[in-house]
Amino acid sequence: MSSAYVDTSVVVAIAFGEPEARTIGQRLGGFDRLYASNLLEAELLSVCRRKRRAVPEHLVSRFHWVFPIRRLTPELRAVLGAGYVRGADLWHLACALYVAPNPAELSFLTRDHRQADVAAELRFQLD
Repeated sequence: MSSAYVDTSVVVAIAFGEPEARTIGQRLGGFDRLYASNLLEAELLSVCRRKRRAVPEHLVSRFHWVFPIRRLTPELRAVLGAGYVRGADLWHLACALYVAPNPAELSFLTRDHRQADVAAELRFQLD
């Protein structure tokens, strides 16, 4: 089964019809399971409200939401050990590590270059 953790930047690209939206959507369709932190929902709702756009419910409903049942201190430290990212990006990467303690078993999808660099350092699959 192929799985991916999806960062908000990917969903925003689809929601706003950015040039690569079709390709991104097709890529998402190739995974059996999509994971995201519920932070994605808050970030997406916020940007959709600000830009007066509809929330792409058809896409959001596909996610398996990550709700950690403990502090993510080990994951947060591991991410910061791989490189600096801002708070929300740190949380997304830590949640992805929570889902897949072996990052090589999970794709990490983002359009943020800094976040992708740290994900690569952690050994997530990048596409």
